[in-house]
Amino acid sequence: MHTDTIDNKDMEQAFKNLLTEMKPVFGRRPNLQSLIFLIGVQELGQLHRTFNKEEKQDLMHLAVCRLLSQCGYFEFDHIDQDGWPHYRPLQPMPHDMKGLNQQETLLKEQILHYFGKTW
Repeated sequence: MHTDTIDNKDMEQAFKNLLTEMKPVFGRRPNLQSLIFLIGVQELGQLHRTFNKEEKQDLMHLAVCRLLSQCGYFEFDHIDQDGWPHYRPLQPMPHDMKGLNQQETLLKEQILHYFGKTW
């Protein structure tokens, strides 16, 4: 068996464990999008408010930028007058990361890293 396959299985199991661990926060077992949204809210720091549809999309974008900053694709730039963090791109995603499965795997890895989990 190839070690990437073993590592990927270990990462997937660690991610499933994280989803189970986060169940009390959500009242149900979250999915990838739920965790990304939670990270966006946490990074914004406005935990006790309601967000409209556009703000929810912005929170997801904020979370993805924050997560991808951990592996050098984005860098924190500034916080705007409304308290929203902004990131700037440092490098484009590699061509082999264009597929949805590869992007999802990268996000899962970075979410695990964000929450201090190893696999």
